[in-house]
Amino acid sequence: MFQKRFVSGGQRILNMTTGQPWKLLIRFAVPMLIGNLFQQAYNLADSIIVGRLVGASALAAIGATNSVTFLFFSICNGMGSGGGIVVSQFFGAGDERRVKKAITNSAYLMLVSSLIMGLAAFFASASVLRLIHTPADILPDAVTYMRIACIGVPLIAVYNYASSMLRALGDSRTPLYFLVTACVINIVLDLLFVGPLNMGVFGAALATMLSQMIAGAGCLLFAVRTNPYFRLEREHFSFDRNITFRAMQIGFPLSLQWAMIAISTTGLQTVVNSFGSAAVAAFTATSRIENLVHMPFGSIGQALSTFAGQNYGARKPERIRTGFYQSMVLAAAMSVCLFLLMQLLGMQAVSAFVKDPEVIALGGRGLKLTSWFYLSLGTIYITRGIQNGMGDALFAFINGIIEVISRIGLPILLLQFFDIGVWVIWWTAGLTWMASAVFCLLRYVTYKRTL
Repeated sequence: MFQKRFVSGGQRILNMTTGQPWKLLIRFAVPMLIGNLFQQAYNLADSIIVGRLVGASALAAIGATNSVTFLFFSICNGMGSGGGIVVSQFFGAGDERRVKKAITNSAYLMLVSSLIMGLAAFFASASVLRLIHTPADILPDAVTYMRIACIGVPLIAVYNYASSMLRALGDSRTPLYFLVTACVINIVLDLLFVGPLNMGVFGAALATMLSQMIAGAGCLLFAVRTNPYFRLEREHFSFDRNITFRAMQIGFPLSLQWAMIAISTTGLQTVVNSFGSAAVAAFTATSRIENLVHMPFGSIGQALSTFAGQNYGARKPERIRTGFYQSMVLAAAMSVCLFLLMQLLGMQAVSAFVKDPEVIALGGRGLKLTSWFYLSLGTIYITRGIQNGMGDALFAFINGIIEVISRIGLPILLLQFFDIGVWVIWWTAGLTWMASAVFCLLRYVTYKRTL
């Protein structure tokens, strides 16, 4: 029997089981969008400062580590998201006691997974970067950057855990405040370490790690002091096999999904590396810019995950369907706006990272190409948010397989049958989004019939 006992006084807690879905989603997503933009500012600060002060080769070294570090971070991210979905479902059902037990048991999962993956990534970094044929002239800097980033995995996991738990309860503002503060600190440290102290990519990685540590510790401590669901008693700290298994049941497929996406992007990075340092630098710049493009779609997707989780727990499938349709309208509008921006200002955006005319020309044309596929990208985030919130573990696993097949198989096919050269990089990115979007829609249509 569920306990219908809600804790009072949680002004930051948002119940998404009542009210107009699109209004709730925008209210929840806007702080997350701002927070995600600031989080991307970490990477932008590294890239712009290193690219402008050190050079294109240093920028390429940082970019060469992106897919590999994401591979190792994916396990932690998946477990954190799995725990957050369980919390949102218990919250929607009105079960306060199990919400609190899910918060503590999710912490155990995050601690163990972050320590394991951080150590594994540190020791494997050099071997993996050689395996994907990282150009020799940027390999030493790439290894340095990746190893420092891997040391920070447990620190980053603290923020990911705290933000996942708070967002599951409808609080998307608290993570934002600490992320903004940390971003400012990161930029200041970047300028200090890379500029006057001349620490190169090591300094950029160190600045990011220290900033993430501040964001994670601050967010968690503030939640403990202010959020009523974090006021835990001894009984809430006991290990709960059922809750932990449920979090792993949802989180592990998410981890596999992101790991497979990381593997696929690592495979694509190998193709990028084969075209030389200029292509690596251009792809790094366009990836940084498109990380910003992902943000509005990703914020709606994250909001939908909490929305779907709470309404799934409250047994309100009709609200989930309404949220999906309204979110697709939002995604279409955002796609048109972002497409126009990239068509008009893509080359100027790349020039913010590097001075090399060849890199700017490559990156600008690459952005114009991939911008035609932004609606597919939005569709992925909308359906992923809905399916993850409902705990559809099979969706995450199959979606990861689709991305692996597309990112690894498409470059082979395109280079075999079409003489497009370096542009295979950006064609592969766009066509992968399209293939994944088609699968996502098919899975949503079949899954919603079971609700």
